[in-house]
Parts: sequence; structure tokens; C-alpha cells
Amino acid sequence: MTGYIDPERAQFDAFKGLDRDQQIDMLNLVRLRDKANYPGDHEAARDGLTGAEAYAAYGRDSAPVLARVGGSILWRGAFDVTLIGPQDEAWDIMFIARYPSAHAFLAMISDPEYQAAVVHRQAAVETSRLIRSRALPLTEGFA
Repeated sequence: MTGYIDPERAQFDAFKGLDRDQQIDMLNLVRLRDKANYPGDHEAARDGLTGAEAYAAYGRDSAPVLARVGGSILWRGAFDVTLIGPQDEAWDIMFIARYPSAHAFLAMISDPEYQAAVVHRQAAVETSRLIRSRALPLTEGFA
């Protein structure tokens, strides 16, 4: 499976082309590396961290920035099994982060404190999915 860690330019441009003023929910599906893979010059490169330890450092260091832009974790879940879909897509971490707007998300990822923290995510993640969505009114059916 190809590792997806950071957005490609076309994906990021599509994200930025959508309405930036509405509230957004970001579904995060993450598979971790067994061993974190830091750049050789990073201070954590010699620590021998697991992917889980590196992702925990990402969470610890990025949480204040998430809160500062008005974001929050809306839902967290534990992966059990894929009932329909590729059987090789198992996830170590699953959550939905809510942002008051795409502006808030963009402010977060532009923040120098977040940019220092994201190195831990990049070292920790084998592959991931980050899916932007927006809440719809609940109805009695599925549509």
C-alpha cells in the first residue's frame, strides 16, 4: 500500500477551493509505523521512538494550537474490522476533528508551533486518510 502522509498539491488546492467560512469536520484514519522515521537531523531521531510514541508527541504538541484556533476532537474510535472495503486498510487511530471553519484549519497548519509538531506526525505515520466533510441535518433515513 502506498503511504499517504501529507496532501499532494492538487488535493490541497481542491481543499482551499471549497467554502472556507463553514464549519468542517476532518475524518482522520491513521496507520502507524512500528518505528518512527524522523529526519536524521531531528533531535528525536536518536530516541528510537515507536510510531505510537511519535504520534503521541504530535498530539501533545499540536493540541494547544488546535484549541487556539477553536478546533476540538468531536469523536474518537477504536478500529475493529472492515466489513466492506479493502482488508488491508486497518487503522491504529481514528478520530474526527471539528474546526469552526476552513480558515481555522489553515491557520492551524500555518502556525509555527504546529509546524514544529507535525514532524512527529510525519515520522509516526505509515499511511493515513484525511477527509474533509461538513455536517448535514439528521433525517429519519440515510439520505
